[in-house]
Amino acid sequence: MKIAVIGAGAWGATLAQHLHKNRHQITLWEFDKSRLEYLKNRRHPLFFPHVKLDKNIVLTNDIAQAVAKKDIVVLAVPSQTMRDTVKKIKRYINKNQIFVIVSKGIEIKTGKLLSEIIKEELSLIATKNIVALSGPSFAKEVARKFPTTMVSAGDKKNSEIIQKIFSQPFLRIYTNTDILGVEVGGAVKNVIAIAAGIVYGMGLGDNSAAAIITRGLVEVARLGVKLGAKKETFAGLTGIGDLVMTATSSNSRNRNFGELIGSGQSVKTAIKKIGMVVEGVPTTEAVIKLSRKLKIEMPITNEVYKIIFENKNPKNAILSLMMRTTKPE
Repeated sequence: MKIAVIGAGAWGATLAQHLHKNRHQITLWEFDKSRLEYLKNRRHPLFFPHVKLDKNIVLTNDIAQAVAKKDIVVLAVPSQTMRDTVKKIKRYINKNQIFVIVSKGIEIKTGKLLSEIIKEELSLIATKNIVALSGPSFAKEVARKFPTTMVSAGDKKNSEIIQKIFSQPFLRIYTNTDILGVEVGGAVKNVIAIAAGIVYGMGLGDNSAAAIITRGLVEVARLGVKLGAKKETFAGLTGIGDLVMTATSSNSRNRNFGELIGSGQSVKTAIKKIGMVVEGVPTTEAVIKLSRKLKIEMPITNEVYKIIFENKNPKNAILSLMMRTTKPE
C-alpha cells in the first residue's frame, strides 16, 4: 500500500521504517525544514539514532506530496498540533483513505480526543475510516524489534486492515472496537506516569508508586467510562498495560519528567532536560478541564496539575492525597 506518515519524530520515523520493511511505499513528512535536512543527511531523527531510515522512504516537507493519493495516512504529530496538521491536509485527502492515530493526548482548548478532532476537521472522512493504534510501545524498543503488543481500535474491518499492515513476528496487534477507551487510556496514563515519577524522584519507594499506579488507573477508567468507553478496555493493553510501562520505565519521558520534579527541579528545567515533547504536561491541563466540566473526581490528576501549574510542593501534594476522607476501595 501507499502510506503517508505525518510526523517524523521518534515514533513516526520508527513506524515509517517498520512499514517499509513490511513492503509498503512510505512517504514521511517533517514540518521543520532544518530537521528535514538533518533527517535526509543522517537518515534518523534528531535525538533518536535508534532507527535508520531506508533510502527508498521518501522524505518531504510538502504536505500535498505526503498525503495525496495515499491509501493510509498515519498521524504521528504531538496532540496539541493535531488540529492544525489535519487542517493542512484537508485539501489533499479523499474519502477512501484510512487515518491511523498513533499519537496520544487530549486537546487542551476543547477537551476533544484526537479522533474527535479528525472528525470535526475532516468531515469528508467517515468515522469508520479513523483507527487508533496504541499500547505499551516505546519507539526505541520497536526499532530494536523487541517483542511488543499493541491494539488497533475502531471499525472492525478497518482495524483488521491496520492489524495486518502493521503486524510482524515481533509486533503483535490485537483489535478492539472501543476507540474511545483506547484513546483515553493512551492519553491519561501519561498524567499518572508523571505522578509515579514524582514519587520515585522523592525517594518514596515501591509502596507509594504501586498506590499511585493502581489508584491512578481508577481515575483513567472513571473518565473513560464517563465519556462512553467500556470499563474492561482499561484492564487491557491500552489501560493497565500502557500505564505500568509508562509509569515504571526509565525510557518514559513522562516518568522521567516527574522524577525530575520530585527531586526538586523546576518544571521549566525538567522539560528542558527531557528535550522532547512530554505529552503528559498538556494532557494534565486538558484532563483537569474535562474532569471539572464532567464533575468527575480525579484526585491524583488534580495534585499533578497543582504541582505543574500552581507550583505546589510535591510533599504537600502527597499529604493531600493521603489525608483525604477514608472510603471503601
